[in-house]
Amino acid sequence: MPRNLALIDCNNFYASCERVFNPALEGKPLVVLSNNDGCVVARSQEVKDLGIKMGVPWFQIEGLAKRHGIIAFSSNYALYADMSNRVMAILATFSPSQEVYSIDECFLDLAGFERRGFTRYGQEMRSAIKRWVGLPVCVGIAPTKTLAKLVNHVAKKRSQFEGVCNFNELGAGEIDALMGELPVGEVWGVGSRYAARLQQLGIQTVRDLRQASPKAMRQQFSVVMERTVEELNGESCLDLEEMAPAKKQIMSSRSFGRPVIALDELAESVASYMSRAAEKLRRQHSLAGAVQVYIRTNPFKERDPQYSQGMILPLAEPTDDTRQLVSAAITVLRRLYKPGFAYAKTGVMLTEIIAANQRAHTLFDDVAGMARNKNLMLAVDSINQAYGRGTIRLAAEGLNQPWKMRAGRRSPAFTTCLSDVVVAHAI
Repeated sequence: MPRNLALIDCNNFYASCERVFNPALEGKPLVVLSNNDGCVVARSQEVKDLGIKMGVPWFQIEGLAKRHGIIAFSSNYALYADMSNRVMAILATFSPSQEVYSIDECFLDLAGFERRGFTRYGQEMRSAIKRWVGLPVCVGIAPTKTLAKLVNHVAKKRSQFEGVCNFNELGAGEIDALMGELPVGEVWGVGSRYAARLQQLGIQTVRDLRQASPKAMRQQFSVVMERTVEELNGESCLDLEEMAPAKKQIMSSRSFGRPVIALDELAESVASYMSRAAEKLRRQHSLAGAVQVYIRTNPFKERDPQYSQGMILPLAEPTDDTRQLVSAAITVLRRLYKPGFAYAKTGVMLTEIIAANQRAHTLFDDVAGMARNKNLMLAVDSINQAYGRGTIRLAAEGLNQPWKMRAGRRSPAFTTCLSDVVVAHAI
């Protein structure tokens, strides 16, 4: 029997999260801004309809925003991550096989649920998420992941599907007409660069790509494009990844809210970012064998002196201990730092990552000390998870952190901070 995969995607996720806790925003144009309130990283449908593109600098559209009443929010990643976790937990109850693909979408394998009726089952998913979390989602159901992504897009754009598009219920003529209307750039994995190359070959629509020779596409592009064509023809080439693979590199970086000159403040930022990276490292049960740090000034201020440099420091032993990683990162920073520059950004990266159980032991290992360090990091992570990130942190990270990025438009942490929880009062 052919596979039946569902792709569930939250609609305008960041904007929808903001609306859950402020229903007055429903129907109003809304954008979410990047770090330091710099660029548009999320748009409500009303903003998309105004023709505002993703990534446009906020200062360029402030006049347009005033004319159309566009409301802007700073990114509230803690809120978005928590809402995502709630959505994924609900969807996990609909199938034992789930791949969380991104913060706002996941795949489900619907094998064994045929008697439920896939379209009706998709509507049940939408209803549960809307009722229990308050977010709107659309569902695409198809024999392959590429087709599921495609029909999910159709479900969003065409109201007659009522948020659920089941490829298996479409007739051959309907599928042909639908794919003939969609530009080839709508296919999952076909970016703007590949789309331009395909158009030069006369492949303008999804139907054109579906009818192309898989072998020719492999010769012209890669094996990935060959598999894409095969997936568009209903041949499943991409398996569900129920366990996300461990990252080979972990990076943490932010732009400053104001220019930073002092080494001490740069060190605070590096320590803070490294603490976050170390937390991610432990979460995937890995160790890092090298630390990379980079610093740079603002390249857009061309009249200011410019400086940008990075350096990698191999570690004597792979580790996940925040204290050791921060110490190494600050050592690198001191080598990189040059006075007299106004720095705009620092970043850290953990590399040479291995699984914790792959570490080679030696006769000189301090087994008792390693156990104490492991328990300490576990305790720190547990407390920060229970009471909020930064509840316990290294003194090297600083207290006030005046260099932190601007977020003057951020909404409250409605679901992750007790003091920000919405309180309902009886009338």
